[in-house]
Amino acid sequence: MRERPVDPSPQPTPAPPAEPVHEEIVPGAIAGGTPELTITVPDAEPVQSRLLMALWMLVVAGGLAALICALVPIGPGWLDGVGAVTIVTAYAWALAARTGGRPVVFGALALVLGVGVLALDQDYLRTGAAVMTCVVSAVLGVMATTPAVQFMRAARECAVAVLVAGIGAMATIGFDPVVSVVRFEYVTLGLALVGAFGVVYRLGAGLHGLGRRGLAVVAIGGAMLAVTLLYAELLRRYGSQEMVDQLLDGVRWSRDHLGAFPRPIETVLGVPALAWGCHMRARRRQGWWLCAFGAAATASVANALVNPAISLLECGLSVAYGLAVGLVIGYAVIRADLALTGSRGQGGRRLEEAGAVRPEPPRTAALL
Repeated sequence: MRERPVDPSPQPTPAPPAEPVHEEIVPGAIAGGTPELTITVPDAEPVQSRLLMALWMLVVAGGLAALICALVPIGPGWLDGVGAVTIVTAYAWALAARTGGRPVVFGALALVLGVGVLALDQDYLRTGAAVMTCVVSAVLGVMATTPAVQFMRAARECAVAVLVAGIGAMATIGFDPVVSVVRFEYVTLGLALVGAFGVVYRLGAGLHGLGRRGLAVVAIGGAMLAVTLLYAELLRRYGSQEMVDQLLDGVRWSRDHLGAFPRPIETVLGVPALAWGCHMRARRRQGWWLCAFGAAATASVANALVNPAISLLECGLSVAYGLAVGLVIGYAVIRADLALTGSRGQGGRRLEEAGAVRPEPPRTAALL
């Protein structure tokens, strides 16, 4: 029997499995109705990601339902703790996933720490857990935003950030912290700003990615933050009684006639900076540095319920008023920015919006 000669040429390797695709038909002008072009586009959001997002939203909804039941109150007394642990676990997972970290590790760590806080039931542990929940909620609110070509979309992104922080506010008081209100607000605001700028430092390509324009807007934001905080503190400590009484009269009038008074740092700095930053992110990555100042708004919302002297209704109205007035200020700032740096006229505005195509991952994808 003769042996069959072996072919020394390399065998073709099998092609890897193709990604899930969907076809988009672009109709053309070919006679007979035949499509002119068929484009094959990879599926940017696989089924697993959609299912994971649905599961995450279900977990957040369950935690929120537990917190609402504890607030009514309905059910056992431990519902507030369970709801708070559920929310902070889901938020830690989402923040790690959004910033390119390890969501399973950080989500499991938040869960273990939260359960440990509930089991040991010490005031200082509950307070520390409340601080962590507030900061994570504030940073996630900023990171959950997407670029906005037009102002209305920027307003929507601000509403999304406030909603995320608002759920975090309920989880914050779910740990039942024992705090000094002013100290808690300062600590959570400072940590939220540090966390937001730490992430933005990577998203904005470091300090060398600022440029002169980015450096200018960061300087303006920093000056506004310093003026807001220093003015409030100096007024509290050294302001004349007549001036303090006049300001308090305005606050009392707003609370008596409108039901609440807008939270100042959210209104003056946080929401305008976030709206302007989302608008700028559609055009330049320096917009991320402005968005970092949006943590002033989300932190203010996330720690809003800590003050026991303010009712839940008044707190909600205060946040809503701050969002509305802040968006008005943000709109004025955006229009001034476009007037100074954008195209002229109505047609120029449309051309400028059409050219604002800086890509970013969708809301449910990692930024890094």
